Amino acid sequence: MTLPAGTPESTFRPDLLAGKHALITGGGSGINLGIARSFAAHGCAVTLLGRNLEKAQAAAAGIQAEGGQALGVSADVRDFAALQAAASQATAEFGPLDIVLAGAAGNFPAPVDGISPNGFKTVVDIDLLGTYNTIKACAPHLRAPGGNVLSISAYGVPVPLQAHVVAAKAGVDALTETLAVEWGLRGIRVNAIIPGPIDGTEGMARLAPDEKTRQKFIATVPLGRFGLPQDIANAALFLVSDAASYVTGVILPVDGGQNMLGGAPQYMMYQQMGLAQPKPENTQ
Repeated sequence: MTLPAGTPESTFRPDLLAGKHALITGGGSGINLGIARSFAAHGCAVTLLGRNLEKAQAAAAGIQAEGGQALGVSADVRDFAALQAAASQATAEFGPLDIVLAGAAGNFPAPVDGISPNGFKTVVDIDLLGTYNTIKACAPHLRAPGGNVLSISAYGVPVPLQAHVVAAKAGVDALTETLAVEWGLRGIRVNAIIPGPIDGTEGMARLAPDEKTRQKFIATVPLGRFGLPQDIANAALFLVSDAASYVTGVILPVDGGQNMLGGAPQYMMYQQMGLAQPKPENTQ
């Protein structure tokens, strides 16, 4: 399998993940699909899990058309029993899991006084409980020793209009570190990635829906550009490969340096845009 047209040539050897199997939640689009395509291009069979079965299967078909092995399955990460069934379906197709990537997430920009209790709970349920449910449901199928758990986190610093996500992902980070300690003697490594602003994703489209806002976001990144899904895929490839065999419990920012500046640049951006004032409650 080759990487999609327009993707820079990989710095990793083509057989880096040959013979391995990864289950990826939220794998039907965005960052997680980019990771799935890169895993497949480096020899890994991938199971793409999403709430929308048609979308997951279409994404899997795209990988198959590029020469990779892929399966699309459906489950809501808030539904533990559905995740158990999906994990069993995946392993029946491709065998035990070598990699579990918890990438499903929910997000919408809103100030704390503009988020309904249900909206806050929904994001926590998807981002934090969904990560736990994914790992828990896949654990019986994960190779030990040799397995890898990788979660997609966010921010790592306080960010205005993102209290629900920051709170949920802080839990993901703590879960990552705790599991790295608990499962180390099993030979299972557990890490997480904090993406910066990544172009071409649904989340970025919501946070920066117009060119003016995009330019303001770019100004918060020391490298002066949005990232690409391949930037996150490259970090994921490293973390699940033998090159990172002594790396566990790491929360790795892949963000163009944005986290080094803390939340101040985004605070000033939102302040300039007049978004710091109380808003009517968001009923999501």
